[in-house]
Amino acid sequence: MNLSINRVFSLFAAPALAAVVGWLPPLAQAAAVKEIRIAVPDLSAGTKNSGGGVSDVLRNQQLLEKAFAADGIKIQWNYFKGAGPVINEAFANGQVDFAYLGDLAAIIGKANGVDTRLLAATGRGIKHYLGVVPGSGIKTLQDLKGKRVAIFRGTASQLSFDAALASQGLSEKDFKVINLDFNASIAALAARQIDATWGLSGLNALQARGLADLPLNTRDLGGAGSIQAVLVGSGAFVDAHPELVARLLDAQQQAVQWLSEEGNKEAYIQLVSELASYPPVILQRDLQDEPLQQTFRSSLDQPFLDQLQASVDLAAEQRLIRKPFKVAQWLAPQAIRPAPAPLAADRG
Repeated sequence: MNLSINRVFSLFAAPALAAVVGWLPPLAQAAAVKEIRIAVPDLSAGTKNSGGGVSDVLRNQQLLEKAFAADGIKIQWNYFKGAGPVINEAFANGQVDFAYLGDLAAIIGKANGVDTRLLAATGRGIKHYLGVVPGSGIKTLQDLKGKRVAIFRGTASQLSFDAALASQGLSEKDFKVINLDFNASIAALAARQIDATWGLSGLNALQARGLADLPLNTRDLGGAGSIQAVLVGSGAFVDAHPELVARLLDAQQQAVQWLSEEGNKEAYIQLVSELASYPPVILQRDLQDEPLQQTFRSSLDQPFLDQLQASVDLAAEQRLIRKPFKVAQWLAPQAIRPAPAPLAADRG
């Protein structure tokens, strides 16, 4: 009899406990959490850490630390040189609660069964560049056929490259693709160990030093290959602590608002340049025609979700994931959505 009772208890105790935690009042939820662990891909070329965008502003202004200080909740920032693939492992092992990720890494995690919830957009239309050996004569993606090209597999840069190739009727099979992280790719190109790489604005540093030519970027391809970035949260944390998630998103909106003010653009460039150990001219060139208000808009509006769904479908087509899924089913209840349009009667 006791054994039977124990079995019944084991079947229902955990779900019941989870339900109770979800119904705890806000103060009780906060008391149950001592630390919020946030993962960010480390894009820095130096000894400091930088993920760029919203995460750098949040950390620099200590907006999350201030939002949770009264409850004694600490914010732990974790930076990963291994970027998305390593962060997905950390999620799977219960080592992080939230992550700022490029689209492909977040998609691969979700497709592989990592329990995450989509919370906000953190970047849209982010440019990628083709960097080639100076004097190589490579001007187009077609010119790269059969060449050695480095990309960082499992990251948004790989999906960006695949999308750019698809726009020109090409695929990875047309090249000798080598898997290198961002800094290793830059070093290999500078040393002429590869013919080309596809990456972020850091390639501008090589061009400035005469170590690379940048014949095209995603803008030259009509936007094909531009990437998106997102904030995702652990399903367990999001479900158990809805009030804390809402508070985190409110704090993030303060960073988004700061970024949206055009007068802060130069301050943002200086901040990221210092954290990432990049000369400011790199970001100045990259962002000179980019309205940050649009780049960092956080709402998961329908065009953003449609583009994210297209990225899911492309990842499946390129066999980067086994099968696609519906982005609409990935959304957390707290996800930042556009404000509803006013009713006709409210428009005056």
